[in-house]
Amino acid sequence: MSRKAAVVALTALAPISWGSTYFVTTEFLPPDRPLFTGLMRALPAGLLLLALTRKLPRGAWWGKSAVLGALNIGAFFPLLFLAAYRLPGGVAAVVGSVGPLFVVGLAALLLGEKPTVRTLLTAIAAAFGVSLVVLKAGAAFDTVGVLAGLLSSLSMSAGVVFTKRWGRPEGVGALALTGWQLTAGGLVILPIAFLIEGAPPALTGTNLAGYAYLAFGNTAISYFLWFRGIERLGASSATLLRPLSPITAAIIGWAALGQALGGVQLLGMAIAFGATLAGQLSPRTPKEAEVAVGVESFSTTEKNSHKVSMDLEGSAVRR
Repeated sequence: MSRKAAVVALTALAPISWGSTYFVTTEFLPPDRPLFTGLMRALPAGLLLLALTRKLPRGAWWGKSAVLGALNIGAFFPLLFLAAYRLPGGVAAVVGSVGPLFVVGLAALLLGEKPTVRTLLTAIAAAFGVSLVVLKAGAAFDTVGVLAGLLSSLSMSAGVVFTKRWGRPEGVGALALTGWQLTAGGLVILPIAFLIEGAPPALTGTNLAGYAYLAFGNTAISYFLWFRGIERLGASSATLLRPLSPITAAIIGWAALGQALGGVQLLGMAIAFGATLAGQLSPRTPKEAEVAVGVESFSTTEKNSHKVSMDLEGSAVRR
């Protein structure tokens, strides 16, 4: 396996893990607490990584970490959940699937990565494939919900691009940078969650197990792999792995929840997966290749809610 293929495989584990969020949320967590769930995903994971790495931001990185944390976590989670509650799950997933197109545009503007026809076509194909997997006939649209979904996708996409643009400070590993962002994002969500949802609910052992998985496996490890992948693959290539999340959610829904998968949905999975693979085969720009070589040489020295819906419509919402 080539070095790039190994990086792609590891990065892909992040959206695959996010695809399990819906199942864990509906089966293990208390209902009607989406913001508290977002808080429990971000803040404990961030504090754990801070404790493990024992590194804090310095200088300008206090501000950069706050911006990245707000874009990738703090703004993204509340907007995503607002869209989830205002829209059917399938519609919210389709609105969110335009993220790769946002990244292509922002990468061209902020990183100088000129979009190719191939990249644009793969991003459009991925969104179309996701729509076949999750969107059902007669789905209702809500203006506020659609706007929230678009803003959540734009927030995450901007976070991807700025993560690539700023990289990380010399001597600071990706694990520490992940901890900074998760902590900052969790602190953004904290007052919103208590203002809207009130005090935390009483938690059972099952709830605690679910939150532990979301915080550490689904968030701390997954976001570390995600941010690391953005550095090495480029913003556009990394974001084209995101369709793996609704694909995974649909498979889990079929295997664990007995949700049906028809021919149209299987076709959508094939299209979305094919677009994901095509996105990784796209040639790099010279600037992207130069940045990746620098990152690789540096890395060698390290070594060290209630149920939104129980049918397939909601399978992609909880990413």
